[in-house]
Amino acid sequence: MDMANKSSTHPPKAGNSVCQPVLGKPNSRLESDSGPVPNHAADGSTAGDRQAEVHLTNAELVQLQIRVIALENLVTALLANAPDQTHELAREIAANISPRPGHTPHHLTIHAAAQMVHLVERSALLRNKADS
Repeated sequence: MDMANKSSTHPPKAGNSVCQPVLGKPNSRLESDSGPVPNHAADGSTAGDRQAEVHLTNAELVQLQIRVIALENLVTALLANAPDQTHELAREIAANISPRPGHTPHHLTIHAAAQMVHLVERSALLRNKADS
């Protein structure tokens, strides 16, 4: 194996400058598929002030649940074969999830961080079963 391929198979370390933009700021929520969160500074409101009502049918909610379950299982399987550095990085990112300064912690954000740790722990169980 040449060195170029070897370096691309290992995830960056948490202290690596590649990870610093991700770890350097709290992740209170994700950007949507449509792009970055709009900036409402011009009208004096913030993203937390505006909540769009989304009406989904039961069928759409079921499809979202199915997709989330599939993604969780896929992430768990990928983490089971990932090096310890990846597990550490995932735990660091989960620990770094926090509300924006001056805002109250939201229970869903806190739960999302706990769910990330749970996925890492579940993958470790799979890894241990494979080693047995």
